[in-house]
Amino acid sequence: MSIKIKFLSVVFLPLLTACVGNMNPTGGNSSPDYPFFITTQAQIVKNIAVPIGTKLVYQEQPFKQGKQDRLMSETKLTAIEFPHDQTILWGGVPITSINKFFNSEMHGYTVYADFKRLPNTQKNRFNQLWQSCNDSLGITVKNTDDWSFNKENIADIESCSVNYQRYFKNNPKQQYFLDQLHQALNQVNES
Repeated sequence: MSIKIKFLSVVFLPLLTACVGNMNPTGGNSSPDYPFFITTQAQIVKNIAVPIGTKLVYQEQPFKQGKQDRLMSETKLTAIEFPHDQTILWGGVPITSINKFFNSEMHGYTVYADFKRLPNTQKNRFNQLWQSCNDSLGITVKNTDDWSFNKENIADIESCSVNYQRYFKNNPKQQYFLDQLHQALNQVNES
């Protein structure tokens, strides 16, 4: 009997492994080919001056996949990815990209920092708190058309990496840290 079990295990284990490896709900192991545009000139997108070579990624749309010849509607924008050799300053912090929150009920975006490019002379309470939890900072905003460092538009800090999240309302340590970070953000003099 044990020989049959070993034989069946050897035969069926690779089949089960193949099934488990394909966990993409769209049916393949690749991600959707979201439409995107690479900027050919410096321009303003979501109130941010983006350099040439910035990748603007949009929501899935019928008959639109991959690289596009022209800008699409900013209302469909899901990400701004700056060229690999460039960052822009957001609140005095060099950032590499901004991604709209995936959950459409949440109004905001996540900003990704490159702290290796932050000079020691530019360090302050805000960027030190941000850096202490990682590179991603979730921001809720009043107006989703503005992704700039506009303190009047920033409603709150939703998260700092996965370590601190407003979702965990009953965790005073997380709430206190995010409150301190938001307070430090409001003291930044750079726009």
